[in-house]
Amino acid sequence: MSDTLTVELGARSYPIVIGRGLLGGHFDLSAHIVGPDCLVVSNETVAPLYADALRQCLADREVESIELPDGEQHKILATAASVIDRLVASRGGRDTTVIALGGGVVGDIAGFAAASYMRGVSFVQVPTTLLAQVDSSVGGKTGVNHPGGKNLIGAFHQPRLVLIDTDTLTTLPDRELRAGLAEVIKYGVIVDAEFFAWLEANVEALLARDSDALRLAIRRSCELKAEVVADDERETGRRAILNFGHTFGHAIERCQGYGEWLHGEAVAAGMIMAARLSDAGNELVERIEALVEACGLPVRPPAIDADTMLNAMGLDKKVVDRKLRFILLDALGSARVTTDYDPARLDAILKAA
Repeated sequence: MSDTLTVELGARSYPIVIGRGLLGGHFDLSAHIVGPDCLVVSNETVAPLYADALRQCLADREVESIELPDGEQHKILATAASVIDRLVASRGGRDTTVIALGGGVVGDIAGFAAASYMRGVSFVQVPTTLLAQVDSSVGGKTGVNHPGGKNLIGAFHQPRLVLIDTDTLTTLPDRELRAGLAEVIKYGVIVDAEFFAWLEANVEALLARDSDALRLAIRRSCELKAEVVADDERETGRRAILNFGHTFGHAIERCQGYGEWLHGEAVAAGMIMAARLSDAGNELVERIEALVEACGLPVRPPAIDADTMLNAMGLDKKVVDRKLRFILLDALGSARVTTDYDPARLDAILKAA
């Protein structure tokens, strides 16, 4: 049994399929593959667990594969180039499909390689981490990091399919499960106050990996992201609210060194900093902080010099005309993108870190 959502983008619309036991030949993945061959991109952690099960869904296709090193520190141009090298070596054509099997790093690298090879070939997302299932696999953002900032090199390239087998979460380390919950919390904070309240009531079930609770959280997160992406595919307006907490979070990642803090951990601390900057009331900040803490996520950033942090934030992709833009809250479930913030409050938040 599975649920199917659709990201509505006209001729480039695609399904998000969510269910248990979809790998291992139980889903007709070949129906979404345009040509006779594909390249499965995974990493050294995920491939031994799920690559064979994925291959069973591709019995009538020629399948090449590549295993990448695991970790955010490998999300660089050289790694993306290795995927393109493999496509060239296997004589991949314009009808080759790239399949990303793994977390957000694998999906971003594979998607960027697919966007770049022959000016764009098809790709499919098979996310195996909670964070990738609820966020990075949906919406077509692909790319790699640069020493100067996170995701500075990339392209918008929508997948043909997002296939979410929730059984892959059974092998996910606890730390990564918690990190994924940061992005789930984000959706409640910025667009759905009722979902936030549901998360407050069900946090213990989510941490215990209750399958029904996780499936509902994943489905609602994907529904909310799909709605925003359909309104603003290339982030010229409303889609930027999905970056709530990320201006702070990306700066934390860069200052700490990519991979020291997981993305979701940095976003968790960043959301609380953004909530404080919003000046939407202490009660709102306290609710967000309590839920983040209940998920076992950091509620404070690491000790980073305020000027260093501010300089890192200056390379955020939301900067326009050299002005920092933040996603701030008017109320729970209501967010906006703005350059109108209190510099003194920002300075105090950064110095308190």
